[in-house]
Amino acid sequence: MADTSDHSEFDDIRPYHDSEVPGVMARLIADREMADTILTMRYPRAARSLGWALRPFVRRALHRAFDDIRTVHDFQLLVGQHFNALLAKDGTRFTVSGIERLGTGAHLFISNHRDIAMDPAFVNLALHENGRDTVRIAIGDNLLSKPFATDLMRINKSFIVKRSATGRREKLTALTTLSRYIRHSIRNDNTSVWIAQREGRAKNGVDRTETALVKMLALGRERGTAFGDAIADLAMVPVSIAYCFDPCDVDKARELHERQVTGSYRKKPHEDLASIYKGIVGAKGHVHVAFGEPLAAPPADDDELAAWLDHQIVGHYRLQPTNIIAWRHLHGTDGRVEAWASRLNADWAALETALLARVSGEHDGVVQQFLSAYAAPVQSLLELGLEPQAQGG
Repeated sequence: MADTSDHSEFDDIRPYHDSEVPGVMARLIADREMADTILTMRYPRAARSLGWALRPFVRRALHRAFDDIRTVHDFQLLVGQHFNALLAKDGTRFTVSGIERLGTGAHLFISNHRDIAMDPAFVNLALHENGRDTVRIAIGDNLLSKPFATDLMRINKSFIVKRSATGRREKLTALTTLSRYIRHSIRNDNTSVWIAQREGRAKNGVDRTETALVKMLALGRERGTAFGDAIADLAMVPVSIAYCFDPCDVDKARELHERQVTGSYRKKPHEDLASIYKGIVGAKGHVHVAFGEPLAAPPADDDELAAWLDHQIVGHYRLQPTNIIAWRHLHGTDGRVEAWASRLNADWAALETALLARVSGEHDGVVQQFLSAYAAPVQSLLELGLEPQAQGG
């Protein structure tokens, strides 16, 4: 659906309109940093010595790809074609459950967060394959370290979350504007929104909702509207995304280990862009997107809403064999977990070998963080006293 909003208060965070697309395409084609980044990621050795010579070829390729893009829909069709080709190439199996629960109209989809770009991409794929419009995507400004990254995200229906705001008043203003924009998208533009249940990826695999997020969602409500009624207006639907293999798993484990040992972790320049690329091209095995139960009644407060989201997201998570393999390595056997494992049709030995090979040669502390992250969905089900979703699909 084309954006019909003319609310200037959202201009610095909203996705691009169709009228802005040709200019953005021209800017991307001419952007030297974009060409250099593509070269560095795809051909790192050649880029170091021959980048100056290869850059014109990249620009010509971008011109061919972007020349006929006139609308946001055109761009998303192009992205979708490449996305589907990539999934076919690496053999990713993609399944969906619960989409029949969705009503008509726009929804606020709140999901667990494992991958910067792929989480909303897989939600979009599930919606598109079922004849529904794609979502507007919340993305933190910390990920937009280069101008071309901002252009690419905003032309793909992303809107900006200003995490870099400093000072109490500035933060409150930014959060209120964000809340109003999400509400405006759903209520006025009839366009669905995707947002993660927490700031940043759950690198430890523990899917829990930040109460600050649900508090933000109510900031933009009209004066006199109760918290629960304001939340109910957003047609909220929890979403659980499960990856058999996480392309960034070892990087996350190394970061968590470094934080554990030193108390901090310093990102490399443009590390998030590298993570986006790795998440896109890395093999994932099986990916399942599960749509949970739409919010049926106004919640009493933010704590009740966060707890409901946690139960929905953890409870609808489609366990992967790698989750159970990792849990066994850490905890041994358990009757409930083995019962869950018996429902999975998997080559357990091959998957275990593949999983452990990913951390072959790593420090024991990194291996521990790696296994803990994969095992976390199993542990969350046990801690919350929930049964995993029936397998199939």
